[in-house]
Amino acid sequence: MATLSGAYTETPLHLQYIIPIDFDSVEEVPQSHSWPQSDDESPRRMFNLDGDHFSIPAIDLDSPDAIEMAGHACKIMGIFQVTNHGIPSSLLREVESQAWRFFTLPARAKVKALRSPSGATGYGIARIAPFFNKFMWHEGFTMMGSPLEHAREVWPHGYRKFCEVMEDYQDKMKALSERLLAMILKYLGISEHDVDWPRLRSNACTALQLNSYPRCPDPRQAMGLAPHTDTFLLTILHQNHSAHGLQVHMEGRGWVPVFPMNGALVVNVGDMLHIMSNAMFPSVVHRVIPSENRHRLTVGYFYGPPTDFHVGPIHGLTQASGREDAARFRSITVKDYVQMKAENLEKALSMIRIR
Repeated sequence: MATLSGAYTETPLHLQYIIPIDFDSVEEVPQSHSWPQSDDESPRRMFNLDGDHFSIPAIDLDSPDAIEMAGHACKIMGIFQVTNHGIPSSLLREVESQAWRFFTLPARAKVKALRSPSGATGYGIARIAPFFNKFMWHEGFTMMGSPLEHAREVWPHGYRKFCEVMEDYQDKMKALSERLLAMILKYLGISEHDVDWPRLRSNACTALQLNSYPRCPDPRQAMGLAPHTDTFLLTILHQNHSAHGLQVHMEGRGWVPVFPMNGALVVNVGDMLHIMSNAMFPSVVHRVIPSENRHRLTVGYFYGPPTDFHVGPIHGLTQASGREDAARFRSITVKDYVQMKAENLEKALSMIRIR
C-alpha cells in the first residue's frame, strides 16, 4: 500500500484542502461552502420526485441470473445494488458504530488522525476538493489496510476495537469484490488468463473510506460531494438506511437518487473497469447532497488492480472486433493513473483515450 501512497507524493495538498471546518460550530452555510444553484436543481428535481419513477436495480447474488443481471446493469447504468452479498448485518452495524464513534468526536480530537499533505490515509477533506471553487459539506477517514497508526493517535488506549472492525470489514469486502469482478468478467466472456487473475487477486490495491455528511443548515446552498467518477475497478458502498443523498447522473434523466435499501450494498463501476471493458461499462458520475435533518454516514470500499498492473482494454474484447485499432484507451499502470487522476480529475480518462 505504500507504493500507492507514493502516487500522491508529487501532488501534495495545502492544509486548507485537508482540514475540514468544525461543522458543529456553524449555524449557517459559510461563503466558503456555498455553491451556486442552477435553475434545474430545485429540491424536487434533484431528487427526481417529478415524472416517472426510476430506480437502481437490486440483484440477489444467489439468483441463477445474477451474472447476466450484474453485467447488464454495468453496461446500461454502471451501478446496481446487491443483496445476499455475504456481509453479516452485525458487521455492517459494527462498522457504522465505530464510524460514528470517530465522527462524533470533537474536531480537536479528529485532527489527531489528519492526513498528511502528500498522504493517502487519515482524516480530512476529500482529495477532489482543489478542483472546485467551493468546499464540500463532508469529512472523511481513509484507510489502506490497518488504521492502527491513525487510530492510536486518536485513542491511545482504546484503538483496538476500531482497528479490528475495520480490518475485518476490509477482508470481507475484498472477498466480495473478487466475487463481483469474477461475475462481471464471466459476463464479458473473459478468462482469468486474459487478466492475470491470480496476481490481481493476491496483490489487489484497496482502500476503505468512512464518509460523514453532517446536518446542513441549508442543503440548497451546499454540496456533500461534488460530481466525480471513482478511480478503481469497483466501489462497494454501504449507506445508512435512515438517510439518503447519493445521486448518479443518467443520460437523458439527469440526477437520479440512489435510495438506501435495507441490507443492500451499492456497487458502481470505476474508471479502471471502464478502461478494461473498452468503454462498454460507463464509469458512473455521482455526487452527494447533504440533509438538513440527518447526519448521513456511508462506508465506501474501493477495489483495484496491483499498483504496477497495466490497465488497458482487455485483449479478448478488442480482438473480438476484428480491428487492430479497436482499443479505445492506451495502457497505463495503476500507480500512474492514480497520479494522473490526482492531478487532472475528470480529464484523466481523456488523456489516455485513443479514439
